[in-house]
Amino acid sequence: MLSSDHSSVVPINLFVALLCACIVIGHLLEEQRWMNESITALAVGLCTGVVILLTTGGKSSHLLVFSEDLFFIYLLPPIIFNAGFQVKKKQFFRNFMTIMLFGAVGTLISTATISIGATHFFKKMNISSLRVGDYLAIGAIFSATDSVCTLQVLNQDETPLLALTYRTSTQALQLNFSGNFLYLFISSTILGVVTGLLSAYIIKKLYFGRHSTDREVALMILMAYLSYMLAELFYLSAILTVFFCGIVMSHYTWHNVTESSRITTKHAFATWSFVAEIFIFLYVGMDALDIEKWKVVSDSPGTSIMVSSILLGLVLVGRAAFVFPLSFLSNLTKKFPYEKIGIKQQVTIWWAGLMRGAVSMALAYNQFTRSGHTHLHGNAIMITSTITVVLFSTVVFGLMTKPLVRILLPSQKHTASMLSSEPSSPKSFAVPLLIRQDSEDDQASNDVPHRTSLRMFLSTPSHTVHHYWRKFDNSFMRPVFGGRGFVPFVPCSPTDQTVQQWQ
Repeated sequence: MLSSDHSSVVPINLFVALLCACIVIGHLLEEQRWMNESITALAVGLCTGVVILLTTGGKSSHLLVFSEDLFFIYLLPPIIFNAGFQVKKKQFFRNFMTIMLFGAVGTLISTATISIGATHFFKKMNISSLRVGDYLAIGAIFSATDSVCTLQVLNQDETPLLALTYRTSTQALQLNFSGNFLYLFISSTILGVVTGLLSAYIIKKLYFGRHSTDREVALMILMAYLSYMLAELFYLSAILTVFFCGIVMSHYTWHNVTESSRITTKHAFATWSFVAEIFIFLYVGMDALDIEKWKVVSDSPGTSIMVSSILLGLVLVGRAAFVFPLSFLSNLTKKFPYEKIGIKQQVTIWWAGLMRGAVSMALAYNQFTRSGHTHLHGNAIMITSTITVVLFSTVVFGLMTKPLVRILLPSQKHTASMLSSEPSSPKSFAVPLLIRQDSEDDQASNDVPHRTSLRMFLSTPSHTVHHYWRKFDNSFMRPVFGGRGFVPFVPCSPTDQTVQQWQ
């Protein structure tokens, strides 16, 4: 028993050491415009897989067995929650319809395009064991933009609409693949909002910080995870639930805790998400060399390469099939030129969303394997082809995305502070959705005496949905659930600024 326990501890130690190595290497490459943490972890995983293959005589390439439960239950929730917790709420809700247009309708179009294309080509290639449901699953698997890698490559502070769109695309995948979109969307959103409001109300009323800041930090973390597991319990979209729970917690709960707890939770959620991201890509790199699946397709390497090429082409076509048409439709509804999505932004949205990663891997394993193993030739081809597409898209598209964004969407550093709307939120500044060069020049120039149309628009009261929501929020929601400026003064409460925390 002791020997078996020790044998399981050894790979865990090696894996943790590799995680540390990825962080150190990522820090050393921080100034490198071509690299990011995801690609670094993927490369380290591949190198580790090669070493393990050589030391085991070609029997195994990974330290841990891949599990969909490990990915969906333990690794994905902190990533999605932190995305919601750090989201720019004002930008998100002001452009909610555009984001949903890309995230929901766009994902449906991409899924249909890839499914139809896969059916057409793979039937001609006589790939056995694939049924109609498998072709539909292929469309869903490869329409899933890897939001983890994309958000690491893209700087949310410079291109928030892109970042928000990729988050929503991943959430919409689960909704579209399940079928009843409206029911799942509304139910999952309500569950996330209710859980977030409940945490805000409890912390506001009980003031855990009077006795222990550890309790309020623990409650925030556990309530966030509870929202995800409740959605799984009721067969809802757990991704969407925990995302909106993060938004609500950052708007209400985060302002109800003590100052030290705000700093703790902000960094705790970000660190948890960061480690999960590195863990995912490190394992994907090692699992890419799983010898069992490659042995099944070793008798037909040409077929595997052809399938991978077809899938990669379908990913390109499927994304273009909705990005450019939906951008055109979105622009028809915009009144002002600075609100429209220009051709440079459209190309960036199309290109940056081509990366496929751990989500596609997990869905492929769930569809084409049983407990991570398969001996069916057609299923093995789909697994190896998914691995090939993930590696190619993450490395090639990932390496080229950051330079492309810098060329097409040059950043304007001081614009962020100019348009700040929530200075004390977890993300303490906001910027335009997609920075246009023509509007940047007007905003950046201090020599021009007249105000630009953007400044006039921001300074003029607008009776939009956001305007009415803020009135409702200030009158009814914040007095009950707390939030910035609405927490009553109580000794040792979040508003007590005179208490010395470290005495």
